[in-house]
Amino acid sequence: MVLAVDIGNTNIVVGCFEGETFLFTERMSTDHSATVLEFTVLLKTVLELHRLTDTVFEGGILSSVVPPLTGILREAVCRAANVDPLIVGAGVKTGLKIQLDDPAAVGSDRVADAVAASSLYPCPVIVVDMGTATTISVVDSKHTFLGGLIVPGVRVALDSLSSRASQLPVISLEPPKKIIAKNTVDCMKSGIIYHTASGIDGVIDRIEEELGESCTVVATGGNSAKVIPYCRHKIISDGQLLLKGLMLIYRKNQK
Repeated sequence: MVLAVDIGNTNIVVGCFEGETFLFTERMSTDHSATVLEFTVLLKTVLELHRLTDTVFEGGILSSVVPPLTGILREAVCRAANVDPLIVGAGVKTGLKIQLDDPAAVGSDRVADAVAASSLYPCPVIVVDMGTATTISVVDSKHTFLGGLIVPGVRVALDSLSSRASQLPVISLEPPKKIIAKNTVDCMKSGIIYHTASGIDGVIDRIEEELGESCTVVATGGNSAKVIPYCRHKIISDGQLLLKGLMLIYRKNQK
């Protein structure tokens, strides 16, 4: 049994897998001020909820895009699960050829997404990960990570709009009733959902044009379920894509 932890800017995702099966996945808020003890208590609580407190873990793996929390969560995993997790980063085997200006600078979340997508779905593949930022990554038919795009996430864009325009309220991220809205709140919902969906469709078109071939498209991330249904391209939703990538990376690095 292996414990997997992904530290994102907004949420920390915790999962546990045994063989090919994920036993659970849970999300908790990314608290930049939390201590090792506080994260240890949270992890122990998650394990207790799933009746895994007395489990002897084979190992652990951790990815992070929040460097100040990487060491803190590593120690918390050590204390909660009694394993020292593998940290996804430079020197870790992924099975991908990373064709970037600085391969070491690519986010570990994008690497894990790309590993899972290129292993589980036909290549070339485009990965759309909709979290705090929306990242779009491309892996070609030779399993080469070509790069991609990073844009503000839908929640970041919506919050920015509300904070900078005094007459626009803070609203929840919900699907609009229709694209031509009749009031301010529905106009904002329609704008953020349809504008984002159209942008994703347009980027997919341009990537396929640049590659000269059609691609499989896979979406993941906390906001994907609210936007992807409004895209016109066929897009596969896989909410566990990143954790699946961590599982595959963990296995590639076992002796």
